[in-house]
Amino acid sequence: MRQEGAPVPFSFDMSALVRRQVASLYSHLVTRPTGRALRMGIESQIGELGSACLSVLDFSQVVVLDYSCADETVAKLLQRFVGPEKPLPVFFVARGLCEQHREPIESVLERHHLALVGETSTGACELLGDVTALERAAWDRVERRGVATPAEVAGDLEVPTAAAEEALRALGERRLLVRREEPETFVSLGALLSAG
Repeated sequence: MRQEGAPVPFSFDMSALVRRQVASLYSHLVTRPTGRALRMGIESQIGELGSACLSVLDFSQVVVLDYSCADETVAKLLQRFVGPEKPLPVFFVARGLCEQHREPIESVLERHHLALVGETSTGACELLGDVTALERAAWDRVERRGVATPAEVAGDLEVPTAAAEEALRALGERRLLVRREEPETFVSLGALLSAG
């Protein structure tokens, strides 16, 4: 059951979207113009929803993903919705990632100093991209718990509460966790997917 105020899960089948946006018969996400068309389609649908959402980018039917398309779609989506402007509270999860997707996505995330939650074919979530070691460890603890306070994460990691709080807030600011106030808690995107 979805909690009140939680982002609404909204799934994008990247393979179907490329066929609709680019009129291609293939599940190949190649070229910058293809990526741009995909991104614009996703941005338009998020804009129409007009509320907090958990956008699931489903790559499970995608056969080929090249670096330029990953840059134009994944990196630019994150820059738009996770960057300083943040037009809407949007969270992203990449679903159905295989090895042929992982390398180009990881590469563009690292190059742009971005991070993204990925869901593997087994349903496990992992953190991809550019984060500190403490942020990665804190994210992992929240992912395991589903919901956690800074004090709980600090206890798990045996670090000062202030350090855990800083790492968790940075993850929340980058939309890799959902931050709730009163009392301050952090919710994993994996837990939201399970509840959706």
